[in-house]
This record gives sequence, C-alpha cells and structure tokens, in this order.
Amino acid sequence: MANESGQVYGLTILSPIKEERRLDIDHATQLRWYLCGLPKDHTSPFAKIDSTYLARLVVLDDVVFVGHPACEEHLKSRYLIFETNFDGDLDRYLRRLAKEVPQFVHEVWRHCVGYPGVDNVDEFVRYMKQCQVTTTFFFADVNDHTVQQTLKALQTQSALAHFVERTQGKSPGELQKLFGTFLTHLDAAKPPLPGDRGEKFASEDRPHD
Repeated sequence: MANESGQVYGLTILSPIKEERRLDIDHATQLRWYLCGLPKDHTSPFAKIDSTYLARLVVLDDVVFVGHPACEEHLKSRYLIFETNFDGDLDRYLRRLAKEVPQFVHEVWRHCVGYPGVDNVDEFVRYMKQCQVTTTFFFADVNDHTVQQTLKALQTQSALAHFVERTQGKSPGELQKLFGTFLTHLDAAKPPLPGDRGEKFASEDRPHD
C-alpha cells in the first residue's frame, strides 16, 4: 500500500508558508531560525514520540524544473516539508504530535497557511492529511522491527564493535572470560533512548576489563 512498507509508515507533508509583507521578519525566516535551534539528540521533540524512526523539516523556497523543450516553472509559495518514518497508524501518530509536543507543533505550523492549532486535535489531523502527499521512498531501512528493537540492535552492534577493538591480541581464555562479562553487561544495559548516538551506547555498555 502507498505510504506503508511493512509496519513502517512514510509520511510526507507539504504545508504552504504564510506570506505577510508587513512583517519585519517573514514567516519563512522565523521558521528557519526556530528549526535551527531544535535539539537533535534524545531531547528532540520527535524523540518524545517514541515510534519515530526519523523526521526531517525543511523550508523550501522554490524549485526550478527545466523540461524538454526547455521551460522554467516555479512554486506559487514557499513550503514547509515534513517527512517522517514511524511505526504504526497515521491518525495515532498525528494525535500524539498534537497532544505530547503541542508547543513544538504550534511553533512550527503557526507559520503555515490554514493551520488550525492543536486545541482541536481532530481539526489538526484533518489539516495535516490535507497537506499530505504520497510517499514512495522510505528512509528507514526496516519494515518488520519496532523503533525500540532497532535501537537495541544498534546498541549491540556498536558495543560489539568496541569490544572487538579492545580485545585484539587477547588469549582464547582471556577472550572467553571477557566475552562472558560483556554479554552479561550488555544484557543488563539500560534500553537506548530515541535520539541517542551509537557512541553513547558503546561507552555506557562497555564492561571494565
């Protein structure tokens, strides 16, 4: 089905940005400033929506298409592009955005034409769907594992790579003992948080030699 690959949903939304010439700083510039200041780690607003594999927000000023024969075309307005891959149902995901990170959503989409706010969640969901276009390319290279399962796999991969690096040249007996300790430590490690980096997984899950 379009927009879906296994249990992963690919959402692409194009929201036209307001044009108000009376403003000293236009909406597109204000939006860019806000987006540039957002955290990109586990404190990101999208990390709070724990079914999110990835999310991207981009301000698009224009596109130029030169076809054959040559012709020049332009957008009628600037657009906010929102792309995300997540686990599960579209309605539930949009409702979580409105309910769990409402201030973030408002600070972003208040610059867009027709945005109804988040107080009426049904209206917000309807608005987002009106701006939706079909997703044909998925960024998340998974389709049968949850975000948490994927994060745990990345944690294990990173920790194992560091274990191999640290134990080069150990004797078979030493290696067996260290690997047993490594597995015990990894099994007891705290689940990784959405937005954490693999390097952090490795440092936290590293057994002491």
